[in-house]
Amino acid sequence: MSVDTLPAGRDAPRTRGEGPLPGTVGQQGPQALDRTQVDWLAGTAHRIQERIETVVEGKAEVVRLALTVLLAEGHLLIEDVPGVGKTLLAKALARSLDCTVRRIQFTPDLLPSDVTGVTVYDQHRGEFEFKPGAVFANLVVGDEINRASPKTQSSLLECMAEHQVTVDGTTYPLEPPFMVIATQNPVEMEGTYPLPEAQRDRFMARVAMGYPGPAAELRMLEGHTQTNPVEDLQPVAGTADVVKLIETVRAVYVSDEVKHYVINLVGATRDHPDLRLGASPRASLHLVRAARAHAVLGGRGFVLPDDIKQLAVPVLAHRLIPTAEARIGRRDAQQIVADLLDRVPVGLAAGGAHRT
Repeated sequence: MSVDTLPAGRDAPRTRGEGPLPGTVGQQGPQALDRTQVDWLAGTAHRIQERIETVVEGKAEVVRLALTVLLAEGHLLIEDVPGVGKTLLAKALARSLDCTVRRIQFTPDLLPSDVTGVTVYDQHRGEFEFKPGAVFANLVVGDEINRASPKTQSSLLECMAEHQVTVDGTTYPLEPPFMVIATQNPVEMEGTYPLPEAQRDRFMARVAMGYPGPAAELRMLEGHTQTNPVEDLQPVAGTADVVKLIETVRAVYVSDEVKHYVINLVGATRDHPDLRLGASPRASLHLVRAARAHAVLGGRGFVLPDDIKQLAVPVLAHRLIPTAEARIGRRDAQQIVADLLDRVPVGLAAGGAHRT
């Protein structure tokens, strides 16, 4: 089932007296989102979220973050102990969208060519032929990604950053939309390899599922013991709809003040005494893109500082490496980001001067 067609930016029907959304002043043509577009996107995302929550009980915030990453053209890393629904969330999101889906079970013997593809020689035709790997899909579910070797993990670097795969000198594009939803177990568990820093930086956000509450776990026992509810999920949106949703999110307005706030917040991680590695410029870009999607899901066509604050921990924390002294003092990256949110004021100009 597909959603309704999105009205065009300047030709969308308007109610009498309806002006542009706050924060869109000065935006012209296709860059301006009117109320019709915002309501269409928020309504479609709400239907997708409702569909997923029929399977993933009691995890509304986690599901919302997954949708935020999808609409922001990012990739999601779900980290937690086994059995809390990491793969269930990934499969439910995939089932709710009428897109091509491939699942990769990461194991120690998985090869990079299994992920990206391989060129083989066809004896009948007398020429080489490319056999696409599992990454050629709109949604790629990477199950237990940190159980594969670092070499195999690195095979995802190009496709996640550039939406393309290069094999034997030939580049093959990946059709939009393209999203990797990877699950991983905590690194202290047996049989896991830590994700390289470059790999973690490709993920827009990281989220932990956590254990369900008693009421949610009771509903799970009542509804999941006899049948698999994921198999009964029907798609809410198709490929073209998701592409249109993503294009609409790109037009969400971000003020200069919000951009400067992001720059100063991310920059503070690079000078922090408790961090051995701060956030990259890619982190700044991902934070702004995620904030655009978060704003539209909240029914707005413009980004507020609160959008940045709510997304800072899931977008930044997994990229940071605390010093040994910080780990000894039991200060992790999430706590450090939370402290920076309290310390870095909103409205900093590029040079660091406070703006009233």
